[in-house]
Amino acid sequence: MAKSITKAVYHEHLSKDKKLQKLVAAFPDLELKKRKNICLRLCASIMSQQLSTKVADVIFKRFLLLFDGKEPTPQQIADMPHETLRAIGLSNAKVTYVQNVARYALEHGMEDKKLYKMSNEEVMDFLLPIKGVGKWTVEMLLMFTLGREDVFAVDDLGIQQGMAKVYGIDMTDKKAMKEKMLKLSAKWSPYRTYACLMLWRWKDDK
Repeated sequence: MAKSITKAVYHEHLSKDKKLQKLVAAFPDLELKKRKNICLRLCASIMSQQLSTKVADVIFKRFLLLFDGKEPTPQQIADMPHETLRAIGLSNAKVTYVQNVARYALEHGMEDKKLYKMSNEEVMDFLLPIKGVGKWTVEMLLMFTLGREDVFAVDDLGIQQGMAKVYGIDMTDKKAMKEKMLKLSAKWSPYRTYACLMLWRWKDDK
């Protein structure tokens, strides 16, 4: 019952934006879920950077096979030889960043319960000190692992392209484009994550 109420609420709120109405109608069943093993999800997000979803999925499956198909602990990730991780298709930089995440988890703790209790800003402040973890990476974690409803990924190329098409935004001036995006998305709060999901889905279907 609670899920259907949430849907009704965000449908109604986002439909106030006339341009977004068609996307709300096209993708009415979007849901956000909390996922476990935040350290691993953050590693997966780093692996997927600048890759298509299909290629990222293949590399992540290869990664899990290194641990007999099971989800590894931070210690197991940190202990995996650099060359072994390179062999599954990760760049030198990504191997370093993934292992940075694992070591940070070992040193500072990255337990699910700990991050579930944090605000979006607290999660950002906690994770950004890790070399290789940027704002976009944390935004993806907030959306797809912590299930936060009000996240807007202004730097995501897919969101930029989607909004450019839906709202007729000129993409040549990046600064002006982002200012316009932030102004438009402010009206979607507190359900900006759902709007992002709709824009991604809509763009992929084009």
